[in-house]
Amino acid sequence: MHRTLLIAGAAAAAMSVAACGQRTETKGAATPAEQAATPSANPAATIPTPSNEAAAPDFVNKAAASDMFEIEAAKIAQKRGQNAEVKKFADKMIADHTAITANLKKAVADSGQAITLPTALPADLQDKLDDLNKAGNFDRAYMDNQVDAHQAALDVMQRFAQDGDVPTIRSFAAATAPMIQQHHDQAKGIRDALK
Repeated sequence: MHRTLLIAGAAAAAMSVAACGQRTETKGAATPAEQAATPSANPAATIPTPSNEAAAPDFVNKAAASDMFEIEAAKIAQKRGQNAEVKKFADKMIADHTAITANLKKAVADSGQAITLPTALPADLQDKLDDLNKAGNFDRAYMDNQVDAHQAALDVMQRFAQDGDVPTIRSFAAATAPMIQQHHDQAKGIRDALK
């Protein structure tokens, strides 16, 4: 028994000596005291704040401008388009984006938010519309434009549907995103079929 205690004591002493020789650095990890003293090391201080894309006014402006652009571009396509599928797509864009705008207005009203939809296109979208109006191979230019515009609109809808700050408007975005995806896919199919 005495011998067992001596062996156990020697083992404990050896472990203690080995532990004393080790460094106690915490590579990159801060202690709670260090976290409290250093705001950047404090996880609560680094929680990202919502971007403007998750703010309802920014989303509403982008969604409404997208609808206005789609409608105006489709009106040009009705006049300048040569391909029957392109013209049919333009008719659908006018009908669908008019309905989407009406649904957006309803969502804003139902939310109780004091957000006014824009009445004019932002400069960048107006420039794209002006360029489209001057395009040589109009059908191809319009369908290229529609693929890009619907991808941008889909990104905005999906981001707000996930992170939006107003539930009623977030529900609108979630319900609208599948239609925008369908428009994108249809535009891509028509564009790829053009010569």
